[in-house]
Amino acid sequence: MPRYTVKQVADMSGVSVRTLHHYDAIGLLTPVTGDNGYRYYDRDDLLRLQQILFHKTLGLSLADIRSILDDPAFDSVAALRAHRSALQAQAARMDVLVETIDHTLAALEDNTPMPDQDLYSGFSDATQADYESWLIDRYGGDMADRIAHSKKAYAAMSEAEQAATMEELKLIEEGLAEGLRRGTPADSDVHDLLLDRHRAWVAFMWDKPCPAEAYAGLADMYLEHPDFEKRYEAIAPGFTRYLTDAMKAYAARV
Repeated sequence: MPRYTVKQVADMSGVSVRTLHHYDAIGLLTPVTGDNGYRYYDRDDLLRLQQILFHKTLGLSLADIRSILDDPAFDSVAALRAHRSALQAQAARMDVLVETIDHTLAALEDNTPMPDQDLYSGFSDATQADYESWLIDRYGGDMADRIAHSKKAYAAMSEAEQAATMEELKLIEEGLAEGLRRGTPADSDVHDLLLDRHRAWVAFMWDKPCPAEAYAGLADMYLEHPDFEKRYEAIAPGFTRYLTDAMKAYAARV
């Protein structure tokens, strides 16, 4: 099996020698030391470096990357498939943003008509793509397929059905937020009817059942991602924790 020096790997990958030494020092990428005192990387090391670079592209810290790669359950093939899906989503997002730039330039330079709302085409898609990339990287496994399946099911609905679905979610969240405002404990079973509807809504969006364990796991995901916190805190201050506590308590009861 070929072996490569630090300098050779640096030239091959574009990662500086200093960075490779740092990865070695923190135990993220540790080459073997030959009898001559030189560090050498083998094929497995090169594949691990590729994973490090992919995960860095998705915005993870080195500490998080090390935890992921050192997990005994880590599957490099599944991870590559997840990276591919995330990069495809990013590429599609960039295509839309480039198109927005082209339309805006045409409007400014050639006085080509452009509806005002089209100035922002791709930006909401960018947020969604970032979120999907985070989900895929955080949960791995079949997450990319699950996202694609959910999006396909949602796209198959009519505009009226989509609007009704989102209105149902709004009513559920407002009902739970009212409990927060009134001082009702988050773990009270008085919320069960609303949480029944919420879990049914999740199952509908997933296009598959939502068992209690998965519902509790969804609550943890809401706590982990800042976009969810931003959204829920806009409904009512403290609603993020209130909602997730209510979901977990409900999941323990059903």
